[in-house]
Amino acid sequence: MAYKHLATKKPFIVNKNLGSAVEVEPEELTRTNADGLPVAIPTQKQKYDFDRNGWLLIPSVLSAPEMAEMREFCERLHAEPDSIPEPQRCALGGPLQRLADHPVVVGFLNEFLAYPPAASEDCYGFRMEETAAFFGDTAQHSETESVLHKGNGLFRLPGDSHIYRCVPGRGWSGLTRAVWELTEVAAETNNIRFIAGSHKAAYPIPEEVVGTRRCAVTAGQESNSSLWETYQCPPGSLILFTESVTQTQVHPGAAKRIRISNLYNTVASRWSSWLPHPQLLEAMPPKRQTLFRETYAGGNVINGDFGQRTSAYPAEI
Repeated sequence: MAYKHLATKKPFIVNKNLGSAVEVEPEELTRTNADGLPVAIPTQKQKYDFDRNGWLLIPSVLSAPEMAEMREFCERLHAEPDSIPEPQRCALGGPLQRLADHPVVVGFLNEFLAYPPAASEDCYGFRMEETAAFFGDTAQHSETESVLHKGNGLFRLPGDSHIYRCVPGRGWSGLTRAVWELTEVAAETNNIRFIAGSHKAAYPIPEEVVGTRRCAVTAGQESNSSLWETYQCPPGSLILFTESVTQTQVHPGAAKRIRISNLYNTVASRWSSWLPHPQLLEAMPPKRQTLFRETYAGGNVINGDFGQRTSAYPAEI
């Protein structure tokens, strides 16, 4: 007797109904970024690894000329901020602006964050919360107090933003961070730590792993627990992680390091009140400006049909 194989179907999502299969795939949302470059679709392994671990490393995304230009701007921003026009004195200034909607970032966020009814070819289905530049050579303190994010994103209440949701075939990360490493990062000097899979954890973290909620970490010293993971990467690499994963920062050493940290959220939610300088925002390409449009869901789409064309749900139920 022949048996039928179980087939993988499209994700089944509950919208304003009893549920239906997703019609629009992430790669059918915003297909180009503000510079007209085609969006980079994440591979099946990248999607699996991010959903499994809560963080993902994509090495060597930027070219050598891009990195050189961005590092030069960051060094001026750090050492000679007055040499940069005031609207540009931030991690969105100059060439760094291109990182905000880099094709790799847009493709990833289309998969894990975008709200399809609020996305079109003229606007993104997600928004940008904030951005910051970090310079490793400023970390001269031998001891620092580090805030611990405790994960458990599957069980956070709505409105928290630090949430993670998933159904068979699709994951959704409510608050997602993209960190661009503009210099080489070694595991022994990397100050970022994760507990992989903790964004889905149903149990509290063992006390012997993390101790108290706020912990002082001395340079070169940290927990011996094998649960903590970090990464090493060449310059120009991208690290993406959900803010609902357990994470902390330590200062094992004062390494020469430049990184840009960009935070993203759904179009219907805000975590912070940060906005770029009005003149900087006005000078951006129109599509990039949609990263900072007003925060609401209903009809918040440019040149798209909120109810039909960009909806992830069937037009007729």
